[in-house]
Amino acid sequence: MNRAVKDSGFVMPAEFEKQKLVWIVWPHNKDDWPGYFTKIPLTIANIISKISKSQKVNLIIRKKEKKSVILKLLKEKNYKKSNVKFYKINTDRIWIRDTGPIYVKSKLNGKKMILNFSFNGWSKYQNFKNDNKIPSEISKLTKVKEITPYINNREKKYYPVLEGGAFDVNGNGSVLLTKECLLSKKQERNPGLSKKDYQIFLKKYIGVENFIWLNKGIEGDDTHGHIDDISRFVSSNTIMTSIEKNKKEKNYKKLNENLKILKNAKDINGERFRIIKIPMPKAKYINKVRVPATYLNFFIANKAILLPVFNDKNDIKVLKIFKDFFKYRKIITIDCSKLIWGFGAIHCMTQQEPDI
Repeated sequence: MNRAVKDSGFVMPAEFEKQKLVWIVWPHNKDDWPGYFTKIPLTIANIISKISKSQKVNLIIRKKEKKSVILKLLKEKNYKKSNVKFYKINTDRIWIRDTGPIYVKSKLNGKKMILNFSFNGWSKYQNFKNDNKIPSEISKLTKVKEITPYINNREKKYYPVLEGGAFDVNGNGSVLLTKECLLSKKQERNPGLSKKDYQIFLKKYIGVENFIWLNKGIEGDDTHGHIDDISRFVSSNTIMTSIEKNKKEKNYKKLNENLKILKNAKDINGERFRIIKIPMPKAKYINKVRVPATYLNFFIANKAILLPVFNDKNDIKVLKIFKDFFKYRKIITIDCSKLIWGFGAIHCMTQQEPDI
């Protein structure tokens, strides 16, 4: 492809920077949690309640959804009413990290804008048309300007598919990604797009120039390699990353390879990152299906960290690591033992709107 891409015009704030609010989608797709759906709404209500104690939540419900039923569950979990606002938008799933708006700041005028990347159900599921419209719907309802990212080639404009869980930024020029998700042929989002193409494209739209390509994600991840299950920026110079000590475990080799890459990675100033190792929980199966249980799918709110736990022996160990690092945020554990049956956890179902 022949590219005609100007220098970066936008910058994406990191998740640990100040947020205006958090977007969350109310669950309704029973097919995502076969046999366990009845437990999911209360888990989501708990997460909303915990965030609402210190931060605003914009809650998306379907146009035909009964608000009274949702309010009853939120009240049961003692939510802060003044911090929760409802928006009616039809959706297919709750995973707004991948389907929702990516907020960036214009370098030209400092204004907040929404990037509306294409979404195609992770190149796996067929029911994604409503989810693909979420950023546009939010743009209209909130009056935040929407931009549809594209790449020029000789024939036409090409609008790449990109999910929010596929990359993680430090707000200072660096980004984490995996080759498995963006460059492999399995569940291929953008046929023909090369590593170089992605780098040109992401430099322009999210303002990054330092690309840290890890190899593979974890077992059970139906997105095929999302970064937010394995490695996350927790400050501009610190990365938390999953490790597996059991050599017989399938994730052992994958996570070891990723760790080696991270140890050699440098920021835009040529300095090495501080690496914090986070042990994996024991392999988790539901109905004999491997699910992507990981502590890295946490969400960083303004005053709290929502940390997924799985009734695992490593829960306490990981909680201590988080408390030691996030000294000025409250660590709130959320039992995700059933939520993970939908192949996602807390980070997957939240999308922050930065305070720009």
